[in-house]
Amino acid sequence: MKTTPQQQIVNLIKNKEKILIITHRKIDGDALGSALSLYKVLSEMGKEVTAVSSDPVPEMFNFIPDVESIETNFHGSQDFIISLDCKDAEVDKLKYNLEDGKVNIIVSPLYGSFAEKDVSFAKGSNQFDLIIVLDSADLEQLGTVYEKNTDLFFSAPVINIDHHASNTFFGNINLVEITAASTSEILVEIIQKLEKTENKSFIDDDIATMLLLGIITDTNSFQNPNTTPKSFDVAADLIDLGARQQEIIRQIYKTKKLSTLKLWGQTLSKIQIDPVHRLVWSSINKNDLSETGAKPDESEGIIDELMSNAPGAEVILLFKDNQNGMLGGSIRTTSASIDASQIAQIFGGGGHLQAAGFKIKNGQDFEEQLADVLKKVKKFQAKRLNLPENSSKSKVTKITHEVELTDEKIQKSSKQEDKNLTKKDAVLEVDKTSKKEKKSQTLNFGNKKTSTKPAKKVMHVSEKLTEKVSNSEEKNKSKEN
Repeated sequence: MKTTPQQQIVNLIKNKEKILIITHRKIDGDALGSALSLYKVLSEMGKEVTAVSSDPVPEMFNFIPDVESIETNFHGSQDFIISLDCKDAEVDKLKYNLEDGKVNIIVSPLYGSFAEKDVSFAKGSNQFDLIIVLDSADLEQLGTVYEKNTDLFFSAPVINIDHHASNTFFGNINLVEITAASTSEILVEIIQKLEKTENKSFIDDDIATMLLLGIITDTNSFQNPNTTPKSFDVAADLIDLGARQQEIIRQIYKTKKLSTLKLWGQTLSKIQIDPVHRLVWSSINKNDLSETGAKPDESEGIIDELMSNAPGAEVILLFKDNQNGMLGGSIRTTSASIDASQIAQIFGGGGHLQAAGFKIKNGQDFEEQLADVLKKVKKFQAKRLNLPENSSKSKVTKITHEVELTDEKIQKSSKQEDKNLTKKDAVLEVDKTSKKEKKSQTLNFGNKKTSTKPAKKVMHVSEKLTEKVSNSEEKNKSKEN
């Protein structure tokens, strides 16, 4: 009887002692949740476990227990052993120096002498006897961990656990479930099987929280199309086991640093649309990060805001000018009939049906490279929508988003006399717009229409108050006269 990939994984884990867990660069909630939970479980089984990622864990995940267990400075190379036979001489002193790119090892004998025949060489034993790769469609997504330690992946069996449709099945054992909403969801079943074989419960409230983090972040709190009934069932089981769901929601979705809010505002203010190709996009460049004081990982979640501000669009894109000379792109589609992973594959990326991404070498000016990428995406859409060849010259519209700041007291005082307004009561007052300004602008996305109201004029209350005080003083003087 053929064993399932799940059972093969459980059997292999049981028989190995030194285990390396790796996840992709730019670690996200699912990568962290799956790697950290498996690290904790295997450690409790008495295994010697190392968990690594090429990039540091973003600050937003610092509330997760033991997050510091994920290493970023990883060196997996084998030792090179130089042996010296001492049967004809005894070692008195041993030292070394570096000269012209060479290591000179100096051995001073107490008596006798050493000869070339006394020296032998060998490679040390492998540091790991099992490698588990989580949430990565291919080995290249592991970043420098793979680039600097390629030989390591040929020295031990590799288990590949993932949920991306673009997975290349690079492991000796591949557990790839493209219908799963997250890798953490897949991992729950593996841990439950380990519990049965070990006759021990591993999923406590901390591990349950780690796994639930992966499910919530990869489904955008169960809002993304990849959410399935199983996702809800697994999440419910984890909450029953003690997962702190409200803590995850509060930390991930309801807590934002000022720099993050500034970056989001800056990015949303640059939204552009192409109604003909049904595209909406924005970008984050180095100046945006510098001006807002934000870090690159603070852009997480902006793509979902773009979707909510682009009714009628089919393809939503967010471009990032990464500091390592790469242009990164996140892709979302609003319909299952448009495969986001196909668009990402144009640029060597991949992902899911309605959520994908890519990275390309930024060998030219960021804006020029962005324009080249957009040209290819428009070509993809033109072919899909059967548009004429000259459709790539379609008019692009920039949508301006203004944040309208209104205090509850302003709304109340608008029904009273203006004299009741004070500087302490309010910060901003919204002017009444003319009828002409209130007319909506209509943007056509094929047969769909969406309206964008023009931004209202905003003025400081202090200016308005000055005007009102002056008028009041003139009236009082006229009454006295």
